[in-house]
Amino acid sequence: MRSTLYVVLATLAAGAGLGTLNGSSAGDEYAAMSAADRLTFDPLATSLKGVVLAQLTLALLGGLAIASEYGSRTIVSTLTAVPRRGRVLVAKAVVVLAIALPTGLLTTLGGFLAGQASLKSSGAPYVALGDPGTWRAVLGGGLFLALSALLGLAAGTMIRSTTATVTTLFVTTLVVPALAPSLPGALADGVAKYWPPSAGGQIVTGYHDPGLLNPWPGFIVMAGCVTVLLAAALFTFRRRDA
Repeated sequence: MRSTLYVVLATLAAGAGLGTLNGSSAGDEYAAMSAADRLTFDPLATSLKGVVLAQLTLALLGGLAIASEYGSRTIVSTLTAVPRRGRVLVAKAVVVLAIALPTGLLTTLGGFLAGQASLKSSGAPYVALGDPGTWRAVLGGGLFLALSALLGLAAGTMIRSTTATVTTLFVTTLVVPALAPSLPGALADGVAKYWPPSAGGQIVTGYHDPGLLNPWPGFIVMAGCVTVLLAAALFTFRRRDA
């Protein structure tokens, strides 16, 4: 569909564009930082901030892969042609993954290259592809974005409404992580540490915040959440009427 191409292009633009903008502004910010803040400056995370927006666009791609069929009622024709619902959902997951994985990898690689070039030109610290942790962030970030697309597919399968799916994914990926610091004490710490999109996003960081999960444990939290939601989506897809 044409909208799929638009989503892919928007995701790639978000990765490279935000990497460039954040890298360009980092020079002035770094010059004004205290010595303590400079120790926590993270060139990797600075160049890969586009992942935050890209996870939403790919989650919407996954969600709309099935919610739009319910909206247009073409889901009836799909299930008439292929009555085995498990096969339908697996096929959709494979297609979503085939689009989201290369898009995610190109998004993180483009964001990294554009962001590091901007950091270098702005006078802020930067890293190269061969530096420790770089390939983990680039490849892991691409996998994280692919998981976000499958998260969207699971949500769209269970919710079935396009509007409600879009709203849910927006709240899940952007609103909850943004509001976490305003929650009371332990709840704020727990949400920041274990909320799946927040935990999984640690895969693109180079500096480890002791209050958050390490990159791969955080990624496992995200992967586990997506696995559970896909299983729940398959269960409800088989049980409900079209």
